[in-house]
Amino acid sequence: MNYWEERYLKNEIGWDIGAVSTPLKEYIDQLTNKACRILIPGVGNGYEFDYLSQKGFTNVFVVDIAASPLQKIAERNPGKDHQLIHGDFFELTGTFDLILEQTFFCAIFPTMREDYVEKIENLLAPNGKIAGLLFDFPLTAEGPPFGGSVTEYEALFLKKFRIKTMEKAHNSIKPRQNKELFFIFEKK
Repeated sequence: MNYWEERYLKNEIGWDIGAVSTPLKEYIDQLTNKACRILIPGVGNGYEFDYLSQKGFTNVFVVDIAASPLQKIAERNPGKDHQLIHGDFFELTGTFDLILEQTFFCAIFPTMREDYVEKIENLLAPNGKIAGLLFDFPLTAEGPPFGGSVTEYEALFLKKFRIKTMEKAHNSIKPRQNKELFFIFEKK
């Protein structure tokens, strides 16, 4: 059994807030193209998927290495199994207009971050965007979650993306206040 599956089965999911996070909810509420292809990597329990589906988005896909959270998403969203991918994000193929980042980047080992940026660039359509949240606290060897800073994120992403927004999230949930950056990066 893999590490993440075990965490879900033991309910060791302290990052799970039980709903779509406020910054992502407010970002989603601004999106108008209900047909755009959206990917949520490392989706976990997939509250963002639920919310996008409720809002009428029809091309939302998720990928997670753990099967049990995907089963829960399937139970809540009958008929959408084809949008739920059980597998390794780094082996995923396809093209997406938008990738939503919510706790996946901070869960992978920092040594994998350059691979993450490369994979995101490969999965995004021309002028595609990645948007979401990154933790804003010092990067240490302890984790997940693993932190980072604006300077570190700029060094990683500026090679392949234009930074449209990267700022302290003003609407984070209380335990994460002043520890999250909301960002929108556009593929070059």
